[in-house]
Amino acid sequence: MNGLRVVPTWRHGQERLYVCRPDGGNVAWYDREAGRVNLLSEERREDVLDALGPFLTGAVTVGPPPVPTPAELALLSLHPDDDLAPNRPGEALQAMLDHDPGPRRRMRPDPRRRALAAELAVGEALDRLDGAGWHTLHSVPLPGGDRLHHLVIGPGGLFAVHTVYARKQRVVVDDPLVTVGHREARPALRLARADADRASYALTAEVRPVLALFGPREVSVTAPLRGARILLDTDVTSLARSGGVLKPADAEALHAMARDRGTWVRV
Repeated sequence: MNGLRVVPTWRHGQERLYVCRPDGGNVAWYDREAGRVNLLSEERREDVLDALGPFLTGAVTVGPPPVPTPAELALLSLHPDDDLAPNRPGEALQAMLDHDPGPRRRMRPDPRRRALAAELAVGEALDRLDGAGWHTLHSVPLPGGDRLHHLVIGPGGLFAVHTVYARKQRVVVDDPLVTVGHREARPALRLARADADRASYALTAEVRPVLALFGPREVSVTAPLRGARILLDTDVTSLARSGGVLKPADAEALHAMARDRGTWVRV
């Protein structure tokens, strides 16, 4: 026996198997998804592979850990309380409802719960883009109590996604006004553009506005849109079809910058 033991852990939803000495010190770790064994000591290569033997699957690369990119180094210095990446879709609305759920019986549905349903549906769809070079941040806080519903970063650029609840209702878009059912028209496209402008200022990069409609029965657009896109919650993953705007390293750097709460304090 070489005295090494294998300890499984989870980081950001991915499994890693650490190979540890009896005193708890790490000598290597196995990243299943990347198919790579990262050695901290070349002298213990055979011992490490022997300990990991029952866990290795498929082709595996063995070598020293890759040099971290500038984006990865920035994340290492980010305090957990300032990291926005763990935010769930609708995080801010959920916290508001937990603090003040409102009366048990209402004549009309709580509009906050409708808004939450929209953000959950759109956010969960956007999260399915992860792993293809895309990243989504949810409920990005802005000064004044505002927030970005979703910020999407990937090869096709950056998108500020503003969600609107429209389940089983007719939507009429007369830029910048959006009318849902029989409710009063709201300047939702103006809000979406304002979100994108603030994000552009914070990240010093172009951010394009997207209005995501949750579950409408019908959508009518009465005039050409000015620099914005309208998508259904079932179609938001189509954003991934665009590409050629950002290199992978640039997308990673912008994601690292955007997930830092401090990036948004002056917008």
